[in-house]
Amino acid sequence: MACVLTPATAIPVRHQVNRLSVNFTLTYTSSQFYQTTTVRKCRCNGQFLTTKAKMSVEGDYGVVSVHHVGILCENLERSLEFYQNILGLEINEARPHDKLPYRGAWLWVGAEMIHLMELPNPDPLSGRPEHGGRDRHTCIAIRDVSKLKMILDKAGISYTLSKSGRPAIFTRDPDANALEFTQVDG
Repeated sequence: MACVLTPATAIPVRHQVNRLSVNFTLTYTSSQFYQTTTVRKCRCNGQFLTTKAKMSVEGDYGVVSVHHVGILCENLERSLEFYQNILGLEINEARPHDKLPYRGAWLWVGAEMIHLMELPNPDPLSGRPEHGGRDRHTCIAIRDVSKLKMILDKAGISYTLSKSGRPAIFTRDPDANALEFTQVDG
């Protein structure tokens, strides 16, 4: 099957994300049926970030980013103690807390969020791999793994280091949800 390409298009965009102003240029080239390539260059707090993604779908429906990750918890207060007081995440007060049929909280993680949901967990809590990298996990980009290691040590929270040797820590929240913290530049 032949691949018909459209000319590359560049669109300058200014967007407000989590109280930060982000400028980026969106450039894309797409085939009529199978492939969309998106290159995004962002300047955020003086740092330049470049991402490139390919999608194999018919048509471009406009993937922008991960908006939030839903994490189940048994006790919202216990989870908030961990996510706010140990990890330092802040609640997004603009998100609805009373419009859903269960208790929950939305926490900022950069421009994205974690949605804590106080719901029964259908997954087994025992028998999970010790190393969270071998389990379903949420990965959070951080600037200094060594500082987080000191915070977790002080709180008595167990963790494992990346098996590949890169600067990353894996731990679990009070409900055994695996979390990865990977160090990024900037």
